[in-house]
Amino acid sequence: MRISVAADEITGVAGTLLGELRRRGHDTLAHGALGEGEREDWAWASEAAARDVAEGRATQAIVCCWTGTGASIAANKVPGARAALCTDAATAAGARKWNDANVLALSLRATSEAELEEILDAWFAGEPSTEDVDRANVDHVGEIERRG
Repeated sequence: MRISVAADEITGVAGTLLGELRRRGHDTLAHGALGEGEREDWAWASEAAARDVAEGRATQAIVCCWTGTGASIAANKVPGARAALCTDAATAAGARKWNDANVLALSLRATSEAELEEILDAWFAGEPSTEDVDRANVDHVGEIERRG
């Protein structure tokens, strides 16, 4: 799977994230502080990663900033991106299942190496729900996005 990854600085799990994804067999696209010659600020880097997903260059994205909040907000402004700030494996699993999230947002301050592994395990094992009520909610989010 091709994963687009963005971080605004190389701190916390940002330093190991690309290597961990490659170890798991994923191809990566890097933005912000992880890329070369790109603007490192969280809003620009997260937008770039989310656009990779929305425009089909990547299947999913992972965006990171100090709290993860700004990265998730910026990614969610890109039509077609559904970013979820996940602080643990249960939240990551739920975001994939109930929200069909395609962008994982992480806090560089609060995510430990052990939590990163657990979150990634849950995220990549997760599949979107096929339940009518869950699909209706995800579809409605798309309608909200189109209406603006």
